[in-house]
Amino acid sequence: QAPRHCHCHRPATATMYLLLKYVHILSSVVLVGTGFGTAYYLFFANRSGNVAAQAEVARLVVRADWWFTTPAVIVQPLTGLAMVYLAGWPLSTPWIAWSLALYVLTGALWLPVVVLQVRMARMAAQAARDGQPLPAAYWRCARWWEALGYPAFVAMLVVFWLMVSKPG
Repeated sequence: QAPRHCHCHRPATATMYLLLKYVHILSSVVLVGTGFGTAYYLFFANRSGNVAAQAEVARLVVRADWWFTTPAVIVQPLTGLAMVYLAGWPLSTPWIAWSLALYVLTGALWLPVVVLQVRMARMAAQAARDGQPLPAAYWRCARWWEALGYPAFVAMLVVFWLMVSKPG
């Protein structure tokens, strides 16, 4: 259902709101689900001691970020802001303002994570080709990757809570 205070009294506008909401929810599932899933596999591949597995998982994590996470990162604010407009909510509404701020924070954490993942994938692929252990630089990147990833996930969980509960 479109919000009761929605400025979209025309059926076509209410339908557009619901379509945007559907796409917004699906893209949030892709965004957080892919992020959590790929982080899970890379986290445990990094603890396997198997350089070939680490190389393959890191390669696939980078691919998943380009194919799934990046489009979802773009779709999320577009659909969210379109719904805000159609519903007539001001951007200063507390739950909207906090959601946007946390989304920007998550993006600021995610961008370096993507760079780290690409570096890790390259280093792991090289080590696997050469039959060598991973270099110390790989493990530094992995520590930063985890350190940035945890607060990004927590921020997205808070955004989910804000979207569902709409406090204040």
